[in-house]
Amino acid sequence: MHVPDGFINAPVSAAAGVVAAGAVAVSLRGARKELDERTAPLAGLVAAFVFAVQMLNFPVAAGTSGHLLGGALAAILVGPYTGVLCIAVVLLMQGVLFADGGLTALGVNITDMAVVTVVVAYALFRGLVLVLPRKRGSVTVASFVAALVSVPAAAIAFTAIYAIGGTTDVPLGKVFTAMAGVHVLIGIGEAVITMLTVGAVIAVRPDLVHGARGLSAPLKLRVNGELVDAAPAAAPAATPVAARSPKKIWISGVVTALLLAGFVSFYASASPDGLEKVAADQGIDAKAEPHAAADSPLADYGVKDISDARLSGGLAGVIGVGATLAVGSGAFWAVRRRRHTDAGARA
Repeated sequence: MHVPDGFINAPVSAAAGVVAAGAVAVSLRGARKELDERTAPLAGLVAAFVFAVQMLNFPVAAGTSGHLLGGALAAILVGPYTGVLCIAVVLLMQGVLFADGGLTALGVNITDMAVVTVVVAYALFRGLVLVLPRKRGSVTVASFVAALVSVPAAAIAFTAIYAIGGTTDVPLGKVFTAMAGVHVLIGIGEAVITMLTVGAVIAVRPDLVHGARGLSAPLKLRVNGELVDAAPAAAPAATPVAARSPKKIWISGVVTALLLAGFVSFYASASPDGLEKVAADQGIDAKAEPHAAADSPLADYGVKDISDARLSGGLAGVIGVGATLAVGSGAFWAVRRRRHTDAGARA
C-alpha cells in the first residue's frame, strides 16, 4: 500500500508529513518506556523482519497481490510507540534505497501504514485481551483479529486522504469500494502472518512479547465458599544466563529475515498489490510522478548491473535487511540510552 508521488497533492502531502512527524516525535518519547536492554535489540529485529516479509507478495485475487503492513505485528511484539517507529524506519529505507513509496508521500505512508495500523490494531488487541481468558492462546487470537482489521482500516484511511487531496477526479465511492474490498482479503494474509509470528515468539520467550505482559492471573482457591488468591509459588531455580538471554532469538530472527528477503522473495507474486491494482483500474495513477530515487542502485528491489534476476533480487533483499537492521537498531539503542540519561538526571 505504498503511495507513490503524485497520488496526493502537495498541501495534503505536507499536512500528512506534519502529522507523521508529530506521531514519530510522540513515539520517540513513548518508546523510552517500552525499550530496555532486552527489547531494544528485538525492536531493530522487528523492523528488519517486517522489511523482509513485505517483499513476499502473496496472491489475493485475479491479478492482485498483497503484502504485510506490519503495524499490528510490531505493536504487539515491542509496544505501540516502538511499533510506529519500526514501520517508519521500514518505510524510510524503502523510499530512499528502493524507490518504493514516494518521497513526497513519505508522510502519507507513515501516517497510513504506521500510525493508523498501529493505533487501530493495538487498541483492538488490548480490548480483546481484556475480555478473553488470560492465557497465551488469547494473545495469538487477539493478534489475528487486530491484524485482520488493521489492513482495511489503513485502506479506508487512504481513501479519506485521497478524498481530501487526490490529484485525479475519480468517484470516491468507487475508490472506497475497491480499496476496502481487496484489502479485506489482504488482511487475512496479514492476520495469519501476524498470528504465526507472535505465537512463535510466545512459545519460546513470552516475556519478550509486549502484548503478553501481565497476563498471568493469580491462582484462585476456594476457602469457606469464597475464592481467594493463592500464595505465590516459589521462584523457579535460576536458569543459565545463556538460556535467559534473547541473543539466540535475535540471531534466529536475523537469519530468518535474511532467508526470506534473500531467497524466498524470488517466489513472491509479481502481480500488483492492492493499491497499485485499484489505482490502475480506477485511474488514480493518472498523475503519478517518477520516483526521485528511480536511479538508485537498488531501485525496484534489484541491484543495478546484475543481470541475473534471482541474484539481483536476493542481494537487494539482503542489503535491505542489513540496512534496516542497522538503522533501526541504532535508533532504538539511542532511544534506550536517552531513557537511561533521563533516569540519571532525575536521580
